[in-house]
Formats: sequence, C-alpha cells, structure tokens
Amino acid sequence: MAKLYEVTRRIRLENAIISAAIRLGIAPKGMHLVAVRGRTTGELRETPIEPIEMDGKRWLVAPFGEVNWVRNARKAGEVRLRRGRKVKHVKVRESDPGESAPVLQAYLKRGYTGDYFDACPTSPLSDFEAEAHKHPVFMVLGPASLDK
Repeated sequence: MAKLYEVTRRIRLENAIISAAIRLGIAPKGMHLVAVRGRTTGELRETPIEPIEMDGKRWLVAPFGEVNWVRNARKAGEVRLRRGRKVKHVKVRESDPGESAPVLQAYLKRGYTGDYFDACPTSPLSDFEAEAHKHPVFMVLGPASLDK
C-alpha cells in the first residue's frame, strides 16, 4: 500500500532549503520552483518540483497526489517555472489517465518518490493508468526547456 503524503515539519524545512537553492540556481540540475496563484487568496505559491522531459514534451508530475499546487494549476491553467534568474510563464493542461500512464512509469523509472505509488517501475502501463487519478500529470504547453 502506498504511503499517504503528510506535510511534516521536516518536509517544510527540506522544501525551504531546496527552494532557496533553486532560487540561487544551485539546486540539483532539473529542479525548479513551480508557482501558481492561490485559488482563493490570489497569492503566488511556490513548490519545488522536477519536471520530466519525455518524447520532446515537458511534464509536471504530482507524485504526492492532489496537493495545493495541483488544484491551483487546474483552476489557473498556467504556472510559473523558475530556476535561478530564469523565469518562464507557461500554460499547462492536465493529462488523462492514458496519457499520464507512460509519464508516471518513466517518472518512477528515474527513481523518484516511489513510496507514494502502488505501482512499481516494472509494472504494466495498465497499473499506472489505474493509479493516474492519484498522481495528476500536467503537460507543459510552453517552452520545452529552461536549462538551455
């Protein structure tokens, strides 16, 4: 059974540290801050994320489920991606389970956050399709890469 995501004091501290490193441009390659306006407050909220590139497209995966940035991105239809001084505003579209399944599988094959999934990297795509509703995936409709 997959773990449920719970924001603990330790996770808040880790997110604060990695967010600062991303703002300075010294975080591990590929890490970005995704920022979305809050659904009710309108305030910009930032969360560390590692977009995945696959088949020439960029995807934002929510391995911890339907967290706030996901709900905000659904409503806004756009996000801001930041790494160091590079900032891009991009449109996003939530993917359906069939489109999400190979992205989720590739995400796990790269060693990301598998504790929150019932499927494992070697599971068939049908297992990821069944689990897609628990791990929203957004296709980035804007620039393909911020690292270039």
